Amino acid sequence: MRDVCVIGLGLIGGSLVRAAAGAGRAVWGASTSEVDADAAKADGYDVTTDVDEALARAADRDAVVVLAVPLTRVDDVLGKVADRAPECLLTDVTSVKSPVLDSVRRFVPSARYVGGHPMAGTAESGWRAGDAALFGGAAWVACVEEDTDLAAWAEVAGLALDLGAHVVPLPAASHDEAVARISHLPHLLAAVLAAVGAQGGPLAMSLAAGSYTDGTRVAGSRPELVRAMTEGNRDALLPVLDEALGKLGAARGSLASTGGLAATVNAGHEGAQALAQARAARLAGVRVSLTAPDAREGLIALGERGGRITAIAGDTAVGEVC
Repeated sequence: MRDVCVIGLGLIGGSLVRAAAGAGRAVWGASTSEVDADAAKADGYDVTTDVDEALARAADRDAVVVLAVPLTRVDDVLGKVADRAPECLLTDVTSVKSPVLDSVRRFVPSARYVGGHPMAGTAESGWRAGDAALFGGAAWVACVEEDTDLAAWAEVAGLALDLGAHVVPLPAASHDEAVARISHLPHLLAAVLAAVGAQGGPLAMSLAAGSYTDGTRVAGSRPELVRAMTEGNRDALLPVLDEALGKLGAARGSLASTGGLAATVNAGHEGAQALAQARAARLAGVRVSLTAPDAREGLIALGERGGRITAIAGDTAVGEVC
């Protein structure tokens, strides 16, 4: 198994360090946050505040480098990767993929890069929020582009599988459009719900129960992280936000004119049922040969149908699809 170097020791990076160590991988990390680095060291992990040193070690050990920093810091770290570890297998866990892909092509054009995004997290942040079990059962997107080295893709997918996730192969653009709907729009709606509720003052806060706390949970995330992922996915998020505003406008118009909200409420109920049905669906086995001429197309088709990879067996990706 290839060694792992994680740059960034927040919730995701810190969880990755813990999970990789638990999976038997040699792993070390780096963070410019002395608080996170000191906490990780106190817990017995091999970390440093010197990113250059960690990357030089990765180059010496031919490790996989995982960028676990906010989108706003990706370019700075990629500059260091270009100087210290340009030949290392490179991946990331950033919540927006197209901007990172563009940055990698600009800063480290020769990199064997596979974009990644584990669909897991909490509203907490920092090393102390990390959990070795965070990725258990989670979807982990491993990006497939026209020029993706499928041997590199298989290694990144193998790392995600080692950490307990299942892998969804997708192009960066498909990932960004999907997460605009199921992650970034919910963050914006949670922010609006939290602000509107708070405007009700002490009375509203004293009556707040499950529907409010469930709907506003992610509004407790660090604002700079939410801004980075939503603003970074601007192109995909804008049309989805327009779609949501259109539905809210229709609800308002219906409520004002007829007093009824059946269309809005029923459509939402059907959407929730669709999620439950998708999670309960029976899946059929599928195998994709990574050496086949149409392997990239096969992986993407599987991912875009809601399928997932559950194992890498030699040159074959073994998965499931509805």
